[in-house]
Amino acid sequence: MYTYRDMDSFGGLPVAALNDLPDPKGTRADNAHAHKPLPAAGKAAWALRIPTYQAPETFPEHFARFLATVDSTKVSALLIGSWGVNDLSSKVVVDLLVEHADKFPALRHLYLGYIHYEENELSWIQQSDVTPLLTEFPKLETLIVKGAYIELSPVEHDSLRTLEFQTVGLPADVVQAVGASTLPALESLELWLGVEDYDGDATAEDLAGILNGRGLPALTSLGLMNSEIQDEICAAVASAPIVARLRRLDLSMGTLGNQGAEALLTGQPLQHLEQLVLSHHFMTQSMCDRLADALPDVVVGLEDLEEEDDLDGTEVWRYVEVSE
Repeated sequence: MYTYRDMDSFGGLPVAALNDLPDPKGTRADNAHAHKPLPAAGKAAWALRIPTYQAPETFPEHFARFLATVDSTKVSALLIGSWGVNDLSSKVVVDLLVEHADKFPALRHLYLGYIHYEENELSWIQQSDVTPLLTEFPKLETLIVKGAYIELSPVEHDSLRTLEFQTVGLPADVVQAVGASTLPALESLELWLGVEDYDGDATAEDLAGILNGRGLPALTSLGLMNSEIQDEICAAVASAPIVARLRRLDLSMGTLGNQGAEALLTGQPLQHLEQLVLSHHFMTQSMCDRLADALPDVVVGLEDLEEEDDLDGTEVWRYVEVSE
């Protein structure tokens, strides 16, 4: 769900936002647009955001205006966009949501970092400890977090069905925390592991808690993506207990080469999968052909072949899809 542009819907509802503040020096048309009718509170996924530059209000002021304008008790989906991204971490947002958790009893779907690339690079979006969003919203079903510097502690959460961390670097302790969590309802997990230059220091061993599946009994879709150690991840996946009950496995966006593909081919059977996503890879055509023959109608993305960079003939360099 990486957003290159604004989304039309979230949580099954059309996306809406507060009207802009009227510009006292603007035209009559500008001010009329600032007072267009808003949808009913429970009929929209509400996007809360301020402009990245020259914002007419702070995010806390925008949040307060939202609470004064919309019946938050009926809001089931929130998308949090720019909160003053270049200056602040998302702690300002997390603290506000936690402080006012009682005003959002119907909240089920939350996207923290609803910011597309024209607003900010992924690596510039400063996240924070998102654990309180799970502990204070026990009925939350979807949590998507996009940005850098994500923090998480192990949690128990009975309602969460979808968890996504979209990042250029997911720290090892966050990966371990997911594996140490108890998430009995979680059906879809997507982790962009990223690169070491942006704190993406997780190893294949750090995935053990996820791959054994003990805390994720309902998981059917797993994405371990955007990693510079994609071959090592494939080797770990090839013998992971959780794979036998997956329907979808996404190993895309990273540096997958022949070594990782060989591990998938010689490991446990994958024919039960409905989809194996391998786009943005560095495999040879002959290896792609072997995968297509072994997993017809299952493997997708083989045509999305990247070319390795040969650095002065001494080193081959591969790159992940999203690294900034």
